[in-house]
Amino acid sequence: MNTFEKIYDEVRRIPKGRVASYGYIAFKIGNPRLSRVVGYALHVNPSPGVIPCHRVVMKDGSLTPAFAFGGLDAQRTLLENEGVTFLQDGKVDMKKHALTL
Repeated sequence: MNTFEKIYDEVRRIPKGRVASYGYIAFKIGNPRLSRVVGYALHVNPSPGVIPCHRVVMKDGSLTPAFAFGGLDAQRTLLENEGVTFLQDGKVDMKKHALTL
């Protein structure tokens, strides 16, 4: 399995209503230094309906301004539709929704 396949496999494991950071995914695939590679892999996601890249956010709960499949508003809408809540500053409530190591 190549690195992108490992990333996609890990992202598929994020349940609805939860989020993970790029660093979390990198750590889970065995190299915590690959968070930028995770971002690139999700940007070229070959199966957006199957690989839920909208569930990956920045470590502080910020949404990615480069969300590849519809922009920032689309990512927020997809997350809200899954029950993810946001703080007043527009960031995901990471204490409530983030997967932790």
